Amino acid sequence: MSKESRISAQKHLSAYELIKLFEATQLKEEKDIPEIYVGDSVSVGVKITEGNKTRVQPYEGVVIAKRHGGINETITVRRIFQGVGVERVFLLHSPQVASIRVERRGKVRRAKLFYLRDRVGKATRVKQRFDR
Repeated sequence: MSKESRISAQKHLSAYELIKLFEATQLKEEKDIPEIYVGDSVSVGVKITEGNKTRVQPYEGVVIAKRHGGINETITVRRIFQGVGVERVFLLHSPQVASIRVERRGKVRRAKLFYLRDRVGKATRVKQRFDR
């Protein structure tokens, strides 16, 4: 039974239940998204469409924030590109995110690492964590 026919078969659902059911069908599987913590260095494969061609471009950086939960879960990834800090917010369950890979675990004591915005050079490094 397909996802759409399962939703249409249950017509007596409230609007809230219907939205929750639809969101559950849109979530990516647990094996596709690794455990990501703030401070981790990650590589996010982003789908880029140029004309009629689609390719996956890696975006590597440090996770400085995690927000929300469920289908709306986002991570903010910061990297230095040509001497300028670039931050990008990714919806984890978006179809534009092809893959997420954790390069190394970071040891931090904060939930948000916005203080890294003010740091320059080697001061932006995060200690490596070996126990996860």
